Amino acid sequence: MSLNRTEQMTFDYLEGQPDERHFWVDKVRTIARETSDGHEAARRLEVELWHYVVERSAVVSPFRDQAGREGLPRTSMRNLADYLLRLWTEPRPKPKKDPLAG
Repeated sequence: MSLNRTEQMTFDYLEGQPDERHFWVDKVRTIARETSDGHEAARRLEVELWHYVVERSAVVSPFRDQAGREGLPRTSMRNLADYLLRLWTEPRPKPKKDPLAG
């Protein structure tokens, strides 16, 4: 999976900050449990991740540094959302095909 720069920076930050990582693992798993549709879970998580980037850009390097250089243009966080859902949740079982259905 290819992440854009903002997604990669966010992922690297989460991996380097145990408290933040723990918070996001819980958030990802909660959203996945609350949402039966994987696409809806990724959409919700994408919005949450973008809000996180905006909030962190006011107070924490490397977010603040990037925002100072490039501003805060809205960047998709969908690939990171999909990746975190795959990384931190159990795979959902695929519906079994009915052998009698044609």
